[in-house]
Amino acid sequence: MKFSGNNVLVTGSSRGIGAEIAKTLAGFGLKVWVHYRSGAKEADAVKEAIETAGGKAAVIGFDVSDESAFVDAIKTIVDSDGELSYLVNNAGITNDKLALRMKIDDFMSVINANLTSTFVGCRESMKVMRKKKFGSVVNISSIIGETGNAGQTNYAASKGGVIAMTKSFAIEAATSGIRYNSVTPGFIATEMTEILSDDIKDGINSKIPMKRMGRASEVAEATAFLLSDHSSYITGETLKVNGGMNMA
Repeated sequence: MKFSGNNVLVTGSSRGIGAEIAKTLAGFGLKVWVHYRSGAKEADAVKEAIETAGGKAAVIGFDVSDESAFVDAIKTIVDSDGELSYLVNNAGITNDKLALRMKIDDFMSVINANLTSTFVGCRESMKVMRKKKFGSVVNISSIIGETGNAGQTNYAASKGGVIAMTKSFAIEAATSGIRYNSVTPGFIATEMTEILSDDIKDGINSKIPMKRMGRASEVAEATAFLLSDHSSYITGETLKVNGGMNMA
């Protein structure tokens, strides 16, 4: 894929889908800023893997739910590289409980980590990118933000909000040459799903038209496409990576 920019920040990229996105983008020649909140060793391992493969990477640690820390992190990147061409807002958490048992703190902790942090990233990236009249942002949402799910009212609200907010940012930034899109992964095989029993995995796969969970690399490739020059006339869109589980 072709990229006109030079660098990218991928939040939550010390493991899982975020790490795969970081490695994929580095493979296309971008300098990747690998972000972590608490997994410094894991982030260093991702950086090492990228560099071993011939890519460029740096590690940056901060809490995405801390507005001032996020602002400072983007400033650090711009001071180092002179720009921020691309951003992937991937960091997020879950705190699952049935709605009747969910307290406001349970709800807001997920909203702040998933939705508010994405807002800050989108806002701050726009400030930087509009100076060059160029940039692309991909927000990683979830199929749960489209369908809802029992026990995940907070998560569904945060990820549904990401989808809607992405469209608003896309409208506001379009004349500045900046694109905002979102990706909604379905069930993806990660460390979290590996611990599930075979019966549970079979039950999940039975509901997916393609009869299998997705691969992190498939989410990474979709993200790379939306960031790249190959999607230069696409903004405000949601790309579903779910094996056909939600086609509406």
